[in-house]
Amino acid sequence: MPRYFLLDTNAAIAAINGDSALLVVTQTADQLFVSSVVLGELYFGAENSAKREKNMQTVEQFARDGHILSCDAETARWFGKIRKQLMVKGRPIPVNDLWIAATALQHNLALVTRDAHFAHVETLTTETW
Repeated sequence: MPRYFLLDTNAAIAAINGDSALLVVTQTADQLFVSSVVLGELYFGAENSAKREKNMQTVEQFARDGHILSCDAETARWFGKIRKQLMVKGRPIPVNDLWIAATALQHNLALVTRDAHFAHVETLTTETW
């Protein structure tokens, strides 16, 4: 069965930094994807860093090498469903993470993350490293 992964921001940063533990997990993937929301968080981190130019170049290279998934109307439907489910459970998560989870569910991708709060999103498969 093919394995397709979406990288959360912490996983994308680990990938950029060549984290060997992350490589153990991602090597089992048939394809890796990144949400445009994650890319936005990476750009913000680069813009907000002391080494802006170097980090912007790194993010640019990561974006060129990656398979970026953008949000659309279907992603928005998933966002609304997930946000409502979490509200009912009393388990809100950050808005950007809602968009990332919605992208993963929309495209039937396992989310590679270290954020435990994704465990509260129904039917979302996660992989940790």
